[in-house]
Amino acid sequence: MKLYYLPGACSLAPHIALREAGLAFDLVRVGRDRKTEQGEDYLAINPFGYVPALQLDDGRVLTENIAILQYIADLEPAAGLAPARDGFERYRLQSALAFVSTELHKSLGLLFNPALDEAGRKLVGERARARLDTLERSWNGRTWLHGQRYGVADIYQFVVLRWLAHFGMDLREWPSLAAHSARVAERPAVRAALAAEGLA
Repeated sequence: MKLYYLPGACSLAPHIALREAGLAFDLVRVGRDRKTEQGEDYLAINPFGYVPALQLDDGRVLTENIAILQYIADLEPAAGLAPARDGFERYRLQSALAFVSTELHKSLGLLFNPALDEAGRKLVGERARARLDTLERSWNGRTWLHGQRYGVADIYQFVVLRWLAHFGMDLREWPSLAAHSARVAERPAVRAALAAEGLA
């Protein structure tokens, strides 16, 4: 498999998941010019031009973090990164992944856009803070985002919340979320992925 990534982007989530699952993969860095480090046109891999994309050994390509993360978890069920497909907990996982994707990732991701004016930044920042406030209040002493064990939703949330520092937001304003991120950051697979992307 090949994971197409940009250091520190949301593609860090499947990168971590692949390491947690113990799967063999190659990392292919994509530049902001949408060319791979080997000079390939990334738009031929993912026409939308953003990362991540996971290319399987048979040439098929999977995009979008929610799908990629569940696919990785299902490739190696023994790693315990997702509940079984046939139970209600699987739908709760999908809910958690969708929340991170639509309410956190999409909001915070907008702040990377240099064309966003100050009024837009303020509005997006306020929305993100409101979502984080609600998530903090609903944490209720849990260790992990979904269920009783660490999984792909925790990985995705960890990656997105790492971006807060870029926008002058201090994760410590949300103590439960900060403690969760600290737990995730200590995992060997997470440290290895960060090091591989030059982020350690």
